[in-house]
Amino acid sequence: MNNFTFFAPTRLVFGKGTIGNLATLVPQNARVLMIYGGGSIRKNGVYEQVTKALNGRTVFEFGGIQPNPLYETCMQAAELGKKESVDFLLAVGGGSVLDGVKFIAAAMRFPASDPWDILAKGAEVASAVPLGTVLTLPATGSESNSFSVMSRKSTSEKLAFSAEAVIPRFAILDPQTTFTLPAKQTRNGVVDAFVHVMEQYATYSVNTPLQDRQAEAILTTLVEEGPRLLAGPNDYDTRANIMWCATQALNTLIGCGVAQDWATHMIGHELTALYGLDHAETLAIVLPQLLRHQKQTKAARLDQMAKRVWGITAGSAESRIEAGIVRMVEFFESLGMPTRLAAYKIAPADAAAKVSKRFVDRGTTLGEHQDLTPDRVAAILKDC
Repeated sequence: MNNFTFFAPTRLVFGKGTIGNLATLVPQNARVLMIYGGGSIRKNGVYEQVTKALNGRTVFEFGGIQPNPLYETCMQAAELGKKESVDFLLAVGGGSVLDGVKFIAAAMRFPASDPWDILAKGAEVASAVPLGTVLTLPATGSESNSFSVMSRKSTSEKLAFSAEAVIPRFAILDPQTTFTLPAKQTRNGVVDAFVHVMEQYATYSVNTPLQDRQAEAILTTLVEEGPRLLAGPNDYDTRANIMWCATQALNTLIGCGVAQDWATHMIGHELTALYGLDHAETLAIVLPQLLRHQKQTKAARLDQMAKRVWGITAGSAESRIEAGIVRMVEFFESLGMPTRLAAYKIAPADAAAKVSKRFVDRGTTLGEHQDLTPDRVAAILKDC
């Protein structure tokens, strides 16, 4: 097992009717900026619950955070926060809103002139405005980790950063807030959580049997509960199980001491930046072909997954691995998630050329062994 530090300061408040806990979780004298997305929280009752719980505080609002949060939009929110001397941020929405709020929290206290340096140059985030969240879309796990991904429209880039200062102080997880999610967003959340686990699991063994089984438990639960959720979107127990899986998939617990990949995400970010696909859509396209291209270096773990998650025990290791990948593709597609670029009218050769060029220009290599060169990325995308 590799050395690791596990730091999980987020207070997770889970269950029915928990939005009212904002009354004690947000400081009484706080100047709050409530930030949300397209306005669905006004239709499903979440907005009313939040404003009622924040009664007595000075509250400002900023709506319009995009599904792939834009730097340009988030900078407007940061300027509003500074103008109104805001000292607490509340993200009400899904992972995209929360990712945007994390950047806003950092940008409001960033001492340099261009906060984009946080993403483009890895500039240090030494301080950030405190933040919490009411989660309405389980997917990214952003509610209890230090990670954020941002897009910049002017340069067609999508980049990530991580900083302890932007870990949420609390996260309210009420599965009832997810009942009105469209099927597409529900499906995206299940796939997103699944691939988060795979990035920390489908690598190579460093003798971490506990983390392996924790990861396999999340994967198995998603496989069981995902189709149930699409069939019965108003089932509280299924919604609750998916929400908790998404949090556990990326709260860094299953990644403690293990080898991690994240190449699928890095390639997927470029597809989003270039073609505007949803994050989860890119993951479902890239992961199967990446695993096929990397199956020699990932063979032991992929065979283990075939046996433990998919129950495939017959045949050779190579046949089990391929059968496991096929089952994964079938699972994604059973949720209504396409797994080929053609479904979005994107030519694989075009994607391969554009994405690989970006990695060449940045001098980027990917994967747990850092052996995925731009040429290999191009080969993967040509098979997508």
